[in-house]
Amino acid sequence: MPDTTTPDPRRWKALIFIALAQLMVVLDATIVNIALPSAQADLGISDGNRQWVITAYALAFGGLLLFGGRIADLWGRKQTFVTGLIGFAAASALGGMAVNTGMLLASRALQGVFGALLAPSALSLLAVSFTEAKERAKAFGIFGAIAGGGGAVGLLLGGVFTEYLNWRWTFFVNIPFAAVAAAGAIAVIHEPEGSRNPSKLDIPGVILATLGLVSLVYGFTRAESDGWTAGLTLALFAAAVLLLGAFVLVEGKVKSPLLPLRVVADRNRGGVYGALGLASIGMFGLFLFLVFYLQGIKGYSPITNGLAFLPMIATMITGSTQIGARLMTRVPARWLMGPGFLTAALGMAWLTQIDTDTSYVTGILPGLLLMGIGMGTAFMPAMSLATHGVQARDAGVASAMVNTSQQVGGAIGTALLNTLANSAKDDYVASHRAGATTKEAIQVLGIKATVHSFQVGIAWATGILTLAALVAVVFVNAGRPNAAAAAGAGDGEGAVEDAVPVMAH
Repeated sequence: MPDTTTPDPRRWKALIFIALAQLMVVLDATIVNIALPSAQADLGISDGNRQWVITAYALAFGGLLLFGGRIADLWGRKQTFVTGLIGFAAASALGGMAVNTGMLLASRALQGVFGALLAPSALSLLAVSFTEAKERAKAFGIFGAIAGGGGAVGLLLGGVFTEYLNWRWTFFVNIPFAAVAAAGAIAVIHEPEGSRNPSKLDIPGVILATLGLVSLVYGFTRAESDGWTAGLTLALFAAAVLLLGAFVLVEGKVKSPLLPLRVVADRNRGGVYGALGLASIGMFGLFLFLVFYLQGIKGYSPITNGLAFLPMIATMITGSTQIGARLMTRVPARWLMGPGFLTAALGMAWLTQIDTDTSYVTGILPGLLLMGIGMGTAFMPAMSLATHGVQARDAGVASAMVNTSQQVGGAIGTALLNTLANSAKDDYVASHRAGATTKEAIQVLGIKATVHSFQVGIAWATGILTLAALVAVVFVNAGRPNAAAAAGAGDGEGAVEDAVPVMAH
């Protein structure tokens, strides 16, 4: 991190546009969830392909985040930031004008690509713009709050646009966001001299990591249509193992690795990344099932669907700020993360009881409240520990790994749980078909089979979230963050703690 003796006088104005860009990226992760049933009906997207509307964005974003961070270091953060904004706006326009499944999926993947340029460059710009400790904490606090609220804004806007305008506006809304942020960035953001990293780009690492992750998620998706033992499915899984294995070998040998292995080799950080990845598998899958359950089975309007998730967002913020943040310096991280993920798993287990006539107040709301409080409590110590104790030169990549584990976990979760749910639906129909002899009976069977598939998918998500709690308790063995701070200060040189709130969501 360069030492700038005179702070940039326009840094607080710059924060406005950096935060606006972050809001757009976070908002986009949830806004399309609400619009997905309408888009599926309008464009004729098959049930097997619908998860790719979410997965294409999550995989491109998560798979290329490390690459985006390195590009920002090499090419310049301001230039990368503005390029990311323009590209994101163009990809959003393409999505809003989509006339078929392929065009929509391509736009989502492109949004992910440019989001992967945008997110790391935004964080880097904050880091080099705010060098004084108190100002830095305040700036990152504002940035983190906006990132946290983005999910709730996305759910509400998704409902409003889908109900009163059209699902296409969930894409078009990004264009004014990006235009304002790009114009502001060009006018007021100043990147200090000498802040670029002159090392070479790890091209083999980029190629191996991206192809490996694509093979992994596509393998889960093909399993749904071709079966788990089909030749293509097995070939994709084998390719993923080989490519990601080769990535690890390459990263251990190249001079300037995309992902320095020392970042993930630490037991605590590795445990945090693993637990967050597993938790994301469960959470992303659950969102997919609940959105379709509330709209398709319960008949909720898109805006009511968005409002239904707000209590979970509220308890997530409460768990994060009132439980996680307050206890973080008093209780070892694993005793917040483990019980937190377990509480969320209990909330998810509650939701396995949904049926065609389940009441929102008694059957859904308690589960959402438990999930929110649990995830919020686990989240704060996980974010802190994920970047604690790393050297200053690795703080950015450690932060990027948090988002990468969440995004890739989400992509795998959406594909895997959708596959398991569709298989359960087919099995249910096959075993109950004999009794359905009239048109009405066949229709009822279809509804029951769909609800059963949601129950099975959520049950798997519950198990995965329980595994996340187990990983946190077993692998994360650090003491209280404040106690460890003194011991780790020499490596991080203060940069680490500054990075903590950055990759919050």
